[in-house]
Amino acid sequence: MQPDPVQSPAFPISAHCDLPVLTDEQFGDDPHATFRRYRADYPVVAHQAGNCLVLRQADIDRLSKDPRLLASGTGFPKMLGVTDGSLFDAFEYGMLTANGDVHRRRRAPFSRTFAARAMAELRPVIRRTAERLIEEWYAAGHVEFVEHFAARLPAVVISDLLGLPQRDIPAFTRHVYDVTRFINLSVLPEEIPVAENAMRHLLGYVEVLLDDRRRQPCGDFLSTFLAAADEAGELSPIEMLFQIIILIIGGTDTTRVAAVMQVCLLLQHREQWNEVCLDPALIPAAVAEALRYEPSVASIGRVPTEDIDVDGFIVPAGRLCTLSTMSAMRDERVYATPDVFDIHRAAPTRLHPIFGAGAHRCIGEALARIELEESLGALAAAIPQLQLEAAPTIRGYTGIRRIDRMHLSWIV
Repeated sequence: MQPDPVQSPAFPISAHCDLPVLTDEQFGDDPHATFRRYRADYPVVAHQAGNCLVLRQADIDRLSKDPRLLASGTGFPKMLGVTDGSLFDAFEYGMLTANGDVHRRRRAPFSRTFAARAMAELRPVIRRTAERLIEEWYAAGHVEFVEHFAARLPAVVISDLLGLPQRDIPAFTRHVYDVTRFINLSVLPEEIPVAENAMRHLLGYVEVLLDDRRRQPCGDFLSTFLAAADEAGELSPIEMLFQIIILIIGGTDTTRVAAVMQVCLLLQHREQWNEVCLDPALIPAAVAEALRYEPSVASIGRVPTEDIDVDGFIVPAGRLCTLSTMSAMRDERVYATPDVFDIHRAAPTRLHPIFGAGAHRCIGEALARIELEESLGALAAAIPQLQLEAAPTIRGYTGIRRIDRMHLSWIV
């Protein structure tokens, strides 16, 4: 059975003293400053929603591998008062929030497809897609980058990979962006019905797709997935639907935000943009540093099966525990000058923290890295004279973060 957070407000519990209880307002427009302030004195803070946030990288590294912390099941929607509907079902039947054998059988049909070697074969295809998108608006000398590049590239890639019709991209991406409003603690009450409606649309869309592939298999990913899943007999029909929905969500929105922020950060640090343009070998490091400095995904949700001591503070059993990778990736104990954007920074670990750890490490990591690297490489090669006209605003400090528009210009 999946663990669920307790709805009692009687938090925090500490071995020595009470923890501060933080609100959305305290994170405001600069969540990094709030994390920095509290991380210095507290390994854990409480949140107004009833969960806790773990702030330091060493603790998160340890807890990410601790078998006493489980994926959150339906705990997150219940904490927000959502106890049924399509959003609830996504947490009930998805691979990301499942544990043990349930997680294994939901994830297994995708492991080979998304393996690093298989994804590497897509690199030249993704580069050509990025170059084609640039060609569509290069002559204009300006572009709203989010809509015309960052949103389109991952959507085209995931639609090609899964065998989705290109004509469906505008509709399913719009629904994806509405759904991901729900996946953060700062979601507004009025945004929840919007997200629920969008999830119902995605559910209906994928249901029609899978029904079509069952009637007329065509050798694409969805046809192969259905054949393998039906033969194995391990996934129920509703589990099949939600695994595909999760892949569509994961393959579009998080990469969109990351693609915007890496270009924005490099253009705000012009000397580093110029270095990348002159030396493409720097691109992987630039991508990694942008993901650290301003991540598109800010946290990982877990639920302890028993009370866990974190540097003298008790994270209570059954309480949603948010591992704040956003805070951890600016931890002064790990990173020298963590608030400085530096593509020459030596990575403290081989595995980037933004993609999680253990059995739940992001299945799309290899694809995301390739998309980010090839999109940046295509831009640097085609438009080294790129200029930032209006920087985007990135919001959120848990879950999937949100971004608005970014305007770029160049001399043709």
